[in-house]
Amino acid sequence: MPKHIFITGGVVSSLGKGITSASLALLLKRRGYRVAMQKLDPYLNVDPGTMSPFQHGEVFVTDDGAETDLDLGHYERFTDINCSKASNYTTGKIYSSVIARERAGEYLGKTVQVIPHITDEIKRAIRSAATDDVDIVLTEIGGTAGDIESLPFLEAVRQYVLETGRGNAIVIHLTLLPYIRAAGELKTKPSQQSVAVLRNIGIFPDILVCRTEVAMEEDHRRKIALFCNVPPELVIEEKDVRHSIYEVPPELAAQELDTKVLDLLRLPVHRLDLSTWDEILDSVLHPTRTCRIALVGKYTSVRDAYKSVYESLEHAGIAARAKVVVDSIEAEELEESTARLEGVDGILVPGGFGNRGIPGKIAAIRHAREHNLPLLGICLGMQCIVIEFARHVLGWADADSAEFSASTAHPVIDLMDEQRKVTRKGGTMRLGAYPCILTKASVSAGLYGAETISERHRHRYEFNNSYRDDLQKAGMRIAGTSPGGHLVEIVELGDRPFFVGCQFHPEFKSRPDHAHPLFRGLVNAALDHAAK
Repeated sequence: MPKHIFITGGVVSSLGKGITSASLALLLKRRGYRVAMQKLDPYLNVDPGTMSPFQHGEVFVTDDGAETDLDLGHYERFTDINCSKASNYTTGKIYSSVIARERAGEYLGKTVQVIPHITDEIKRAIRSAATDDVDIVLTEIGGTAGDIESLPFLEAVRQYVLETGRGNAIVIHLTLLPYIRAAGELKTKPSQQSVAVLRNIGIFPDILVCRTEVAMEEDHRRKIALFCNVPPELVIEEKDVRHSIYEVPPELAAQELDTKVLDLLRLPVHRLDLSTWDEILDSVLHPTRTCRIALVGKYTSVRDAYKSVYESLEHAGIAARAKVVVDSIEAEELEESTARLEGVDGILVPGGFGNRGIPGKIAAIRHAREHNLPLLGICLGMQCIVIEFARHVLGWADADSAEFSASTAHPVIDLMDEQRKVTRKGGTMRLGAYPCILTKASVSAGLYGAETISERHRHRYEFNNSYRDDLQKAGMRIAGTSPGGHLVEIVELGDRPFFVGCQFHPEFKSRPDHAHPLFRGLVNAALDHAAK
């Protein structure tokens, strides 16, 4: 039976539970254990698929088509394991399942209540990750101790720990030690109160991880241990890192968090191998080159909206031993002038929905094409590449996507016929991993080093095949399609060092130790441009 680690948070939100969880999972995996990860989110949405990026950041998509919390991106990037639908449950998803069971009569006339029916469903969700090929399951509980929304999840955790027995499940509580700069003091009281909240509902944390911007003193550790009923050696300092989140795992390893966890779980402590991670950090801390990439998006005021994109650019920089400086530019700023693009070495146009900012994205793409700048367009960015090319190379001034203009005479981006038959708009979304066949001699095929690839999608509209011949004759290369050639997946301008648009989201499959080929292509081309 797999062991379980539950990670809760206290004092404030956005403490970095996802990065802490992913870092611990990395350390356990590098000690030879098979790990699985999941996130339990207290919000009522069934999933974040319909939530605004301004509210919740990016929606991370798994191979099996689940629209999930962005923390799953951290899980995958740190551990190089693929998450699934079993990796993310929300209050909405839990309640939907319970209500469906009630409507089907599965509760045999019983009154359906939070305890035991909701908590039982949460425990069923936790068990869904505990498969036979897993040694340790790490489950992050979203929200903050004391939130009303989190109570059913915390109650389920309490029951789960009790039922599995000592040595089979532990609770790690991530908390904040605020530093009062004017007084020059680090305060432990909020952490004490946060632990008290958990203890009031029957959860007694086994380990405390304390986020802080300054180093803890031994007095702080002893005080926290005394009032939170945790041994001093199980109070772990998690000081803010200076350069990259990839510094966190070695910092936690230096305090032996992973070995202490294994001791509590009564598991052998195998040798830790962080050699490849050390190489990653060396590249991050000692770059030899620099390039500047403009990220032209619709949600740049919220960095988490493009979290995986930023990380993928850093991965490509790691691979090239280079520092990638990202200029985040709101697309609407470019609608009147592209002056802000002067001095950049490459442009990235990420995905999104809706027509706001589209003129600015198209202006950025035209600037890249006319100034021979490296460009990567992702999802909506790829569609904007097609629109810009149709307008300014083929001369179809009204060329557009049917998503933005129902009256255009040249809908170069449109719904496929089979999608039109679906009356429910959400039913037309293409989600999850799909195969792609690459065109030989294309830039993309050279970067991937393969003819068949698999990439994750999250979109509704497609390249309109009615205009494929016209666009190809004008110089646009179809570099990747679905098997059978029906759906266009990648377009390129073959006379450029790197000018690529892809319908899928490559950022979801990039990793620190093997950057995604398309991001490597963009950054390497940008570095060449910077060297001129």
